[in-house]
Amino acid sequence: MIDAAHCSVVLVDYQARLLPAIGDGERAVRAACALADVARLIGVPVIGTEQNPSGLGPNVDAVAQRCDTILTKRHFDACADGLGDLLDASGARGQVVIAGCETHVCLLQTVLGLLREGRRVFVAEAGCGSRRPADRSLALTRMAAAGATLVTLEMVFFEWLRTNDHPRFRAVLAQVKSLAV
Repeated sequence: MIDAAHCSVVLVDYQARLLPAIGDGERAVRAACALADVARLIGVPVIGTEQNPSGLGPNVDAVAQRCDTILTKRHFDACADGLGDLLDASGARGQVVIAGCETHVCLLQTVLGLLREGRRVFVAEAGCGSRRPADRSLALTRMAAAGATLVTLEMVFFEWLRTNDHPRFRAVLAQVKSLAV
């Protein structure tokens, strides 16, 4: 089970100059925003990453404004640029819900890095995008084979809540009903 008390969200490289080339990029951004909104409602930290922002530009505003911290990176694997330290600073959280672009490059390598660090990784499929569908599909397959768990947004949200008695249940339910991903 995904436990909100032991979880962080990582949103990888939703960058303005990259997104127009991403197949169904708008859907991926909507999913990332929904994930971040519910995480913030429940108190789960949200970390964003930006690959070489001087070349690819910053994350789109909709994603950037929802992140508690944004890690600027040069490596495709964000762990090589200190993602693990940021996760540890957020309370030694061993679980990571992650999504991002490009699925077969920066997201894949970051997931593999997190798994190497011994973290439990949950990939929010709706928030993942690549230029080519085949790259996205094969990357998701590879992540799952390496030990990451593929999840839907609703799986994450309701595992965080655990019960309809949760004080944020109605607010999260409203988010679920408005999902267009």
